[in-house]
Amino acid sequence: MIKKLFLFALAINLTACAELQQVINELPQSGGVNNTDIASGLRQALDFGIDKQVSKLTQEDGFFKNELVKILLPEELQKVDKALRDIGLSKLADEGLKVLNRAAEDAVKEATPIFIDAVKGITFNDAKNILLGNDNAATNYLNTKTESALYAKFNPVIKNSFSKVGADDIWKNLITKYNNLPFTKEVNTDLTDYVTHEALEGVYTMIAVEEKEIRTKLSSRTTDLLKKVFALQD
Repeated sequence: MIKKLFLFALAINLTACAELQQVINELPQSGGVNNTDIASGLRQALDFGIDKQVSKLTQEDGFFKNELVKILLPEELQKVDKALRDIGLSKLADEGLKVLNRAAEDAVKEATPIFIDAVKGITFNDAKNILLGNDNAATNYLNTKTESALYAKFNPVIKNSFSKVGADDIWKNLITKYNNLPFTKEVNTDLTDYVTHEALEGVYTMIAVEEKEIRTKLSSRTTDLLKKVFALQD
């Protein structure tokens, strides 16, 4: 019985997707929405996500006070954080976390031009697949198109930022204190690479937030184009 119900639900889902695909394939004659509208609507949605959400990450505490993207210590250093707090050095541990997030905030300022180029490159076929996709299909598209370029941009910025905000000295002090504690195993980790990846993940997380809003909330479709295009996936 359960198997039959599952197959019935799957058939309904596939039928719905097929119907939506047919509507999109016939767009030039469908509700005044043409191929150009579809691509433009997806570009606009991504532009809004970049402008509204990614820009927040470039502000002071954009990462540090945002629980969705706050950069915590890598697993190898979590014991450093705990050990320092256990001996009354919570303030130093907090400062160590803060400078990691500050470096990410600096790096994200380099992201917008790369995103803009990727958004400009969206074709109708890209847009059609995105529209038929899940709640973060557009974000996944951007991830595929921009991750390598963003890593190359972010990594040196984060490395320089560590020097600018004093992260090098703070972490040298923090890890030295930890390594001097009795019965501890010395720790050494590549924080620049770690924070680069965490910053990238934070950027895509925030774009996905805006994409889901536009897909699921009519009130978030603030232009006629967004209303017209995303009505096709409702």
